[in-house]
Amino acid sequence: MALTSLDITVFAAYCILLMGIAWWVSREKAGHQRDSSDYFLAGNTLPWWAIGTSLIASNISAEQIIGMSGSGYAIGLAIASYEWMGAITLIIIGKYFLPTFLDKKIYTMPQFLAQRFDQRVQLVMAFFWLAVYTFVNLTAVLYLGALAIKTIAGIDMLYGMLFLALFSVAYSLYGGLKAVAFTDILQVALLVFGGLLVTYLALDTIAEGNGVITGFGMLLDRVPQSFDMILSPEHEDYVSLPGISVLVGGLWVMNLSYWGFNQYITQRTLAAKSLREAQKGITLAAFLKLLMPVLVVLPGIAALVLAPNLERPDQAYPEMMKLVPAGLLGLTFAALVAAIASSLGSMANSISTIFTMDIYRQLVRQPPSEKHLVTIGRIAALVAMVIAMIIAQPLLGQMEQAFQYIQEFTGFFTPGVVAIFLLGFFYKKANATSALVAGISSVVLSALARIYWPELPFMDRVGLVFVACLVLGMLFAGKEHCEKAIHAEQVDYSTSSGFNISAVCISLILVALYWAWW
Repeated sequence: MALTSLDITVFAAYCILLMGIAWWVSREKAGHQRDSSDYFLAGNTLPWWAIGTSLIASNISAEQIIGMSGSGYAIGLAIASYEWMGAITLIIIGKYFLPTFLDKKIYTMPQFLAQRFDQRVQLVMAFFWLAVYTFVNLTAVLYLGALAIKTIAGIDMLYGMLFLALFSVAYSLYGGLKAVAFTDILQVALLVFGGLLVTYLALDTIAEGNGVITGFGMLLDRVPQSFDMILSPEHEDYVSLPGISVLVGGLWVMNLSYWGFNQYITQRTLAAKSLREAQKGITLAAFLKLLMPVLVVLPGIAALVLAPNLERPDQAYPEMMKLVPAGLLGLTFAALVAAIASSLGSMANSISTIFTMDIYRQLVRQPPSEKHLVTIGRIAALVAMVIAMIIAQPLLGQMEQAFQYIQEFTGFFTPGVVAIFLLGFFYKKANATSALVAGISSVVLSALARIYWPELPFMDRVGLVFVACLVLGMLFAGKEHCEKAIHAEQVDYSTSSGFNISAVCISLILVALYWAWW
């Protein structure tokens, strides 16, 4: 499949438009010198609609579109649990964690840990997040994005990664979070349009032109095994999605870590105008999460009917894009690149924020100027992008399902991350020692379970290790309340009626979805 001249023109127009928006929103007002708050937190000016769309744009990237579609091809609709359970997790974060984060006026998650525990915990977790974002997230998004570009446009992987890196850096490096967040509005609109178009064409092709409803019915008849939301122990992919555990087990830990304590996600809410704006933004993102499986998982299942002999599951989505006609293919291709570039820009900005505010600023002897901090942040983002480009092919070149690989790798660390934050929020005796014990235990126990209990599904491993980390953290806590403990009675957890109604609606939709596809 090759892009026509019309497709290339459409794609080029998108790139120019995006760059124009980024530079326009990033322009400095006369007499105003951009400081670290402007660069890393958009000057705390983000409205709810920018927060909600930016949360989704940062979340949905190559690892979701390509990787999750590939898992839909290999496993089926069960992989949608990551998206649907994420919706209710967002509501929980908005209700019980966001009020404290905004009250603390923090830039980063490690900064919160410094306020609750001490600088040792801050530095350990800062280095951890830098490593994960650089060696796992950035690398995976670059590689899978380049793989999609190669499949669609025939461009060599190296040149594809180089383009994605330069494009994302070009609009995010200058403007910081504000440029990323406001361009994400265009990115998400394009992503939804492109995803719905691919899904429509795939289902209509299955129906031989008789419409998506007929196509969806035929898909149900042809591959009914792909519509089991809860996998039985006999299922060959049970080890990836172990039955009822997706509802009551380790998936909650994975989602809480990702949506609640993950810098490149939470940074949008930290930049909100107010708590109410942040909560409205989270609600918008939760509703969009319910839609995501239609955009990314259904095309993968459809590919099982239309292209059953693919060499790798991760080729499913690019294969379905071949159904898009000239002109619209350029727009759909732009939607894919939009999702990739948005996530790359978000990750690079978060890497620069953590490195600058949690490591560099803490280790230099004299307080640096605001201008100097912004410069260091830009350099950190650029270096991380270069490192990710260098290691992407050797690290991920042999993986069949990159999405599942990413989940399992991060599963070594997320039990400890969630345990540390829950101890910090809700256990007043927790101190720096208990936090470090919980974090270190997560890696050690996960590695031991991986070696000596290999048949244990990784999601169950995440749940069991989380419980162990929580218990160990409590055992190593102090005898008295920590002086840095959070006093929940002093935090305003009230929410608006709109937030409460939305929470009920999302919960009812989730119940209906699981009831229908049990």
